[in-house]
Amino acid sequence: MPQNVTQKIISGHLVSGTMSAGSEIELRIDQTLTQDATGTMAYLQFEALGVDRVKTDLSVSYVDHNTLQMGFRNPDDHRYLKTVAEKYGIVFSPAGTGICHQLHLENFGKPGATLVGSDSHTPTAGGLGSLAMGAGGLSVALAMAGEPYTITMPKVVRVYLEGELTGWASAKDVILHLLGQLTVKGGVGKVFEYAGPGVETLSVPERAVITNMGAELGATTSIFPSDDNTREFLTRMGRPEDWTKLVADEGAEYDEEIRITLNDLVPLAAKPHMPDQVVTVASLAGTTVNQVAIGSCTNSSYADLASVANLFAGKHVKFETDTLISPGSKQVLKMLTREGLLENLIDSGARLLECSCGPCIGMGGSPVSEGVSVRTFNRNFEGRSGTKDAQVYLVSPLTAAMAALHGEFTDPAEWGEAPQIPELPKTTPSIRDQFIFPPEDGSDVEVVRGPNIVPLEQFAAVEADIEADVVIVAGDNITTDHIMPAGAVITALRSNVPAISEHVFERMDASFATRAKNTANGVIVAGENYGQGSSREHAALAPRHLGVRAVVAKSFARIHRANLVNFGILPLMLVDKEAYEAFEQEQNVTVPALEIQAGASVELVLSAGKRVAVTNDLTQKELDIIRAGGLLNYVRFSKRREA
Repeated sequence: MPQNVTQKIISGHLVSGTMSAGSEIELRIDQTLTQDATGTMAYLQFEALGVDRVKTDLSVSYVDHNTLQMGFRNPDDHRYLKTVAEKYGIVFSPAGTGICHQLHLENFGKPGATLVGSDSHTPTAGGLGSLAMGAGGLSVALAMAGEPYTITMPKVVRVYLEGELTGWASAKDVILHLLGQLTVKGGVGKVFEYAGPGVETLSVPERAVITNMGAELGATTSIFPSDDNTREFLTRMGRPEDWTKLVADEGAEYDEEIRITLNDLVPLAAKPHMPDQVVTVASLAGTTVNQVAIGSCTNSSYADLASVANLFAGKHVKFETDTLISPGSKQVLKMLTREGLLENLIDSGARLLECSCGPCIGMGGSPVSEGVSVRTFNRNFEGRSGTKDAQVYLVSPLTAAMAALHGEFTDPAEWGEAPQIPELPKTTPSIRDQFIFPPEDGSDVEVVRGPNIVPLEQFAAVEADIEADVVIVAGDNITTDHIMPAGAVITALRSNVPAISEHVFERMDASFATRAKNTANGVIVAGENYGQGSSREHAALAPRHLGVRAVVAKSFARIHRANLVNFGILPLMLVDKEAYEAFEQEQNVTVPALEIQAGASVELVLSAGKRVAVTNDLTQKELDIIRAGGLLNYVRFSKRREA
């Protein structure tokens, strides 16, 4: 039977389950990646599994998030990550080498491979034909230990591209167009597979922009076929042996189809404070821009920055517009230098930052109070930039460069003739020597732990119904940034759950942590798409540490829902969404935990005897995981039974 690209990879890695949309499947994982903000916890969890060495074909530990190394905490975490990598057979990428997704695309990603990463933008590798999915750190730890990765079989949506990009439109405008059409929850339970003649007009770096930001749709992942463009990219990266052809069979079926005519696209922007608030750049003309930030895992490739460098040639950005540039990798930086383009960026007055995530996660580069910041990033959630009242817009590198030169948004019709997108040089400099490859035998390596690295907490199994209090009532589209903020101070606490828990919901409700600690058990109530955004499992782990036992919401984002299950928190959905109005903060709730059945409804009992029906979309295995007190407990118990 003809198969699409997604089905081909899944069928080749299927451990259990059937490939029918909505059913639970288990996949063998070829590669994993972590970054330092999520990696320390992931490797603590991996160590707890008692495995001598990683079981994947390749696992890479990247340091790219908190490279400021303020105080001892982050340097200690990075030393821990380096020694764990050496001991267990993991490739280590030190601070400053680059951003994990750009580096993985350049150095390790393979067509047809399965990849899970403890970062929601892991689907970047879908640009070269990998089935790449973001996940919580515990899921990644289990994959490294050789355990299959469990997901719900997604629907496969064919995004049929016709024509080619023209004028000032770019790959970023393709995904912004989709977000504007489908919203931030329009991709839940789906894989977006790109097809059609327009695919041939897009390079791998352009494809990677689209798959990277597909995460904002809530999708399981996004993927392009592996074709001659893919072969050309891997050849120029010095990895021709990693190429395999991978295209959909003629007659392959899809669950849905979306058609986009690339010629019709114009420069777009996502307005504050959500990636789906999409408008044309022309409609923003005249809006003063205080800051421009170019880079992030979405738009920091050679082609992106070379385009900006060409626009900046012989020009200076507005002095009133602080302009920041973060190259995606040292390889990108070396190519810009070798091609004589770095000087254009320097002479323009822009600030050249380290090859890291930087301002995208609020790690420096915060805008001025009430400032307008124009960024090539993938998220513009309120406060994520480090300035709560900043107005952050998401755009392409071309649009960002023009905003920096003019100091305001201008109409693209006034920009003149659009530049050609730079091609990768025929030969590219390798930075393989920047990675630390593990020894064949790491058994004698000592894992070094700093004082901020706190041992894992073990949560108790569910043995009775849960008497709890509502600790917060939140609205729609609550992100993991709302739940567990990032930034230099808080990210440094990722290996210390008791300490980082003090910051849960801090930017929404400064008293949340204190109130939750004073409650025996807590319930969070929320609206639609609860937990969208980053894969950071601390947004589930820290609330669990504070005693949260259930989240009642209208709907959940995929990765966060999985993280709730992993740490023994019940994700319950309102049968009647209007019943959301029945909940109040500090209200008592009885959760009949022992009565809950997979996929069935039960009633919560609220104070004053009011009852609210909730349901779930849990599998029996997920329910067993929650009742065991979380996935780590469940795996330990399973291994004991097998022994």
